[in-house]
Amino acid sequence: MRCTCYCTASSYDIPRLYQHLQPVCITHLFRDVIHVQIKEDRRNRGDIFYFSYGALVCWGFSEDEEREIIDSVKEFERESLQKFEIDEFTFAYGDANKIEEDEIILQNKSPLTKLAISHGLAQSVKLTTFEELIQKTIDHTEDLPRHLAKKGKIPLSRKEISQKMGEIFIERNFINLHSEILDTPEFFWNYPELEPFYRRTAHYLDVNKRVEILNKRLNVVHELFEILSSELNHQHTSRLELIIVLLILIEVTLALLRDLFHVI
Repeated sequence: MRCTCYCTASSYDIPRLYQHLQPVCITHLFRDVIHVQIKEDRRNRGDIFYFSYGALVCWGFSEDEEREIIDSVKEFERESLQKFEIDEFTFAYGDANKIEEDEIILQNKSPLTKLAISHGLAQSVKLTTFEELIQKTIDHTEDLPRHLAKKGKIPLSRKEISQKMGEIFIERNFINLHSEILDTPEFFWNYPELEPFYRRTAHYLDVNKRVEILNKRLNVVHELFEILSSELNHQHTSRLELIIVLLILIEVTLALLRDLFHVI
């Protein structure tokens, strides 16, 4: 059976989405996570978990059904992604909970067990969006330090530098503002017995290592921001110096003209 996680937006409007879903299906709310159970002939057909930070995890649905689920949530998205992220797994039931080779083995059919694992899956797919955003920023600005090393200056105008700084500031702040989602979810304060399932999933997906790498890349972006800021200040100082030199030349020229006309 399929277990698929998607990141489609910066966030979901959880209160509105919950109000929309509640009358039409079996719905539960767990600390900014909506759980929907789909029943078929009184049996559990599948589970959907909507996370406030724009990720959802589908258990037991076909690819076509998942597309319909994604389409149904679009009106509740904030800052929809042009290209959503996806991670695909399979799952089955067995003697012990484990995850290996992209297959999840569940010891029981409890929705809470699925939710504990879904927390790790959702964080991983959200982390992928952060990684791609940072990599895109680094790729677009990697030539700037090289130009600075070779020519001693960045070949951009003040306006272009300000725009680059604005882009970097927005992207860096977006990640910083949402980075708390990569911490251990508060859900496990109430269900500590389920935390090992989350930990196992996060370990399998290298969430902690990827967060460390992300933080290092954020530091690189921060350094780029400082380089651009220094170059902007340098250009401003150079312009002021040029203006001062021109004013002095004008004053000297006027003084010479006055003296010259006085002599004549």
